[in-house]
Amino acid sequence: MTMDKPPAIGQPRPMSKPSPRLAARALILQDNRLLLVNAFRTTVSDLWCAPGGGVERGASLPANLAREVYEETGLTVTVGAPALVNEFHDPHGSFHQVDIYFRCTITAGQISSNWRDPEGIVTERRFFSRAGLAAIRFKPDSLAAAAWGEGILYDPLEPIVR
Repeated sequence: MTMDKPPAIGQPRPMSKPSPRLAARALILQDNRLLLVNAFRTTVSDLWCAPGGGVERGASLPANLAREVYEETGLTVTVGAPALVNEFHDPHGSFHQVDIYFRCTITAGQISSNWRDPEGIVTERRFFSRAGLAAIRFKPDSLAAAAWGEGILYDPLEPIVR
């Protein structure tokens, strides 16, 4: 494997792909079931993911995550310890996103079919048992291990689609 040599200090970097996008995501277990959302703004897909999204500058990762979870689900959460760092990328394009997954606990609210994501991205939200994950498509591949495991996992450069 060859590594490109970084430019000398003070020298401009050559034109490159955009920086990776940073996102925070919630691992919410309730009655041993994991909360997932179906989140596609312009299309309907059968791919499920943990609630969360891109971080905004000037707010902590936990504050960003609590905001995103409320927007997507109507739930108020406390944000706990990190459980997974996952990198998604498109091997044939410029998309690269780093997701940091945190263990979260619901402190208020409940899932309701009447809830509407103000940005119109999340179309459905549902709890799944670990066995139930076998019947759906989800990302990242290490989601179950992170949600029902202990410690923190690192999952580098997973292709965005399978």
